[in-house]
Amino acid sequence: MIFATQLNAEQMRIFVLLSRIPYPLEKGDKLRAFHQIKALSKNNEIILCALNPKRNLDKQKAFRALQPYCRSINFLDLPWYGRAWNMLRSFFIGLPFQCGYFYNSKAARRVSQLVSEYKPDHIYCQLVRTAEYVKNLTIPKTIDYQDVFSHGMKRRIGKSPFYQRPFMKTEYKRLQAYEEKVFGIFDHKTIISLPDRELIPHPQREKIHVIPNGVDHAFFSPRPGEKKYDLLFTGNMAYPPNVDAAGFLAREILPIVWQKRPGTKLAIAGASPDRKVTALKGENITVSGWVDDIRDAYAAARVFIAPMRIGTGLQNKLLEAMSMNIPAITTPLANDALQAKDEEEVLIGSTAEELADKIVRLLDDAGLHQKIASKGLAFVRKNYSWEEATEKLNRIFLAQIN
Repeated sequence: MIFATQLNAEQMRIFVLLSRIPYPLEKGDKLRAFHQIKALSKNNEIILCALNPKRNLDKQKAFRALQPYCRSINFLDLPWYGRAWNMLRSFFIGLPFQCGYFYNSKAARRVSQLVSEYKPDHIYCQLVRTAEYVKNLTIPKTIDYQDVFSHGMKRRIGKSPFYQRPFMKTEYKRLQAYEEKVFGIFDHKTIISLPDRELIPHPQREKIHVIPNGVDHAFFSPRPGEKKYDLLFTGNMAYPPNVDAAGFLAREILPIVWQKRPGTKLAIAGASPDRKVTALKGENITVSGWVDDIRDAYAAARVFIAPMRIGTGLQNKLLEAMSMNIPAITTPLANDALQAKDEEEVLIGSTAEELADKIVRLLDDAGLHQKIASKGLAFVRKNYSWEEATEKLNRIFLAQIN
């Protein structure tokens, strides 16, 4: 039996429902969830419920990392056979496949039980994957779209093998319909950036609150280090947009750079590298895989590049690199969410030729290198703070109960 503690008028008991355990922080949704929980816990009581589709995750380590910020931590395992069955079921009832992948009837009963026991003031769900669990609950609730999954899927269709395209087209249409449907289920909606909000297929999308990501500036701070690499690209290297960007960088951009600067070295760092990424290894290309402290990778690089061609949302990798005083290069697609000034706080290019030119300029021009690094650092410090972004989220929750 759970006995409610007395909270003051400015405090809430928030039930946070996630599609993955937010630790380790190798994925964007986990990073966002972890820092939001950390910031929200300063003035609220957090009941965490995280689904767990991963068999080999160190749950004890994750529990220890999250324990300082949560009153209750609940990890709900999703067995593979249940995921397979629910994906098949989702096909026949018209739900997106990933909603089926993350849904489990036993987990749903446990979610309902926890909500009944803790009687939260507000329910906060991250990603549309979790909406099925709470759609019938009458407690005030918020959905964090975070990214626009449907548009991300649409962008992947043209770059995928022909045999995957029918599946992706179906998933795109279902995600688009579901993103519109959940709009009416939740009292409040949040998203990571204005460009992403414009992609939500709902006529009242302007009511969606923009809650950007932040960066831990104390952790990702400038520091000296031996520059082993000219270029760095980081991220979860199993994530299709990152796999695509790594291939674009190694196969199309770098050969142009090598024509002017032979021997330019690239490091690709990040968890779970896809075989397409590991295949990029070469004399001047290092693929490190998981790095215990990603700051070591940033500190060892002269220039950071995120040549994103598909995907949506704000690239945390750019925020981290810029916060460490590393000059950054990216594409218009990634900068739509970042909103940094080209040629002032970041360098932007669309084609392989344009991006290669930006790389050569930064590596050859010490003055430009220093300018982009220092102005990029000032830009992220001014505009991207987990505390400020999450305070806006906190006010949204408070408005619902006051």
